[in-house]
Amino acid sequence: MPERKISEQEKQIERRARKVLPGGSLGNLTNNIVITEGKAGRVRDASGNEYVDYLLGSGPMLVGHAHPEVIAAVQQQLEKGTTFFANNEHAVLLAEEIVSAVACAEKVRFTTSGTEATLFAMRAARAFRGRDKVLKFEGGYHGMHDYALMSMITTNPVDFPQATPDSAGIPKSIQNEMLIAPFNDLETTSAIIERHHDELAAVIVEPFQRLIPPKPGFLQGLRDVTNQYEIPLIFDEIVTGFRFAYGGAQEFYGVTPDLCTMGKVIAGGFPLALVAGKDEIMAHFDRSAEPDAFLPQIGTLSGNPVAAVAGLATLEILKRPGTYERLFATGQTLKDELQRLMDEAEIPAKVVGEAPLFDVFFTEEEITDYRSTLRADKTQLNRFNALLLEEGVLKGDSKFYISVAHDQDDVRRTLDAFQFAVNQLKV
Repeated sequence: MPERKISEQEKQIERRARKVLPGGSLGNLTNNIVITEGKAGRVRDASGNEYVDYLLGSGPMLVGHAHPEVIAAVQQQLEKGTTFFANNEHAVLLAEEIVSAVACAEKVRFTTSGTEATLFAMRAARAFRGRDKVLKFEGGYHGMHDYALMSMITTNPVDFPQATPDSAGIPKSIQNEMLIAPFNDLETTSAIIERHHDELAAVIVEPFQRLIPPKPGFLQGLRDVTNQYEIPLIFDEIVTGFRFAYGGAQEFYGVTPDLCTMGKVIAGGFPLALVAGKDEIMAHFDRSAEPDAFLPQIGTLSGNPVAAVAGLATLEILKRPGTYERLFATGQTLKDELQRLMDEAEIPAKVVGEAPLFDVFFTEEEITDYRSTLRADKTQLNRFNALLLEEGVLKGDSKFYISVAHDQDDVRRTLDAFQFAVNQLKV
């Protein structure tokens, strides 16, 4: 593919963006690509360049862009109204499907974003447990609220379990309400929980942290120690819900938490997320709860019917026989071939993750936790990403999100881009 062309139209959009958006962007990607349309496993930019898309809107488009069944369901609902701030049947049907599919889900409360969902999951655990502190894992991503932005992207790690803020504008007092543990280190984590168990409201974890799979026994060990002290365990499945299995990472890894959060896939590209879990914890959202136990949660668009019908249509597609087998086969092929090319070129690199979601770390070290990711060569990763973009393959700063819409031609084109990028990295 020739060098990516940038049209005057796209340049003009970029100039306008710089005048009205901080940094000239929406705050998501570090590059300034302007996407105009998507179909199945590909997207097109404002200059007319087409890309095999592994960004997938940061993950929601698991069945591909503009899937005709999802679009048809949305169009039908649009003619009936877009939002009501009241119960609607589609949201009830979606909640029923979540309860049926997800092991920990007895009740569901909808939100608009994953950030809201993790915030309310922590708050529900505090209300239930009558404690304030929450333990999270260093490098774990739980959205953009103050509690989540503790020790998420720190470049100067401190001793566990001390928390460090990753953003300006966070009250210093928040540091005292969060404890930090190392992902995949059950011994250290258990010791922190044992020492602070009487202060802890909950433990929150991405069962698959960013790109790092749990070591065998880690999640079960975490489940065991939290059970021992009757501390609610929250799985943040905003990313993994319905991606690793129809029942999420808790089905895939065989460990059931007390609460979970889900988003992205469940709304088919529309703003919707949720908290789900045991009835005794979720009861705090019920207005009939005792006044000192009630947890108000009001959202203008929570359970929006357009998002709900998109979610129902998406889940119907995912339930069909062979869907997850195809998803995993596509991802595994790309994972294996990328690692093979790196090995043959003698480039120090580790392809890390699960078949539906992975990336490459330029390092000889095994990637097992956040601190090991810091020792990988990020300059090399940025160059790799840029080379792929020039060859018509789009991904985020990190992560290849695989979709069920990626076909053999997409795979072939991606493997050609891998080969080109690896050849350039050797130079």
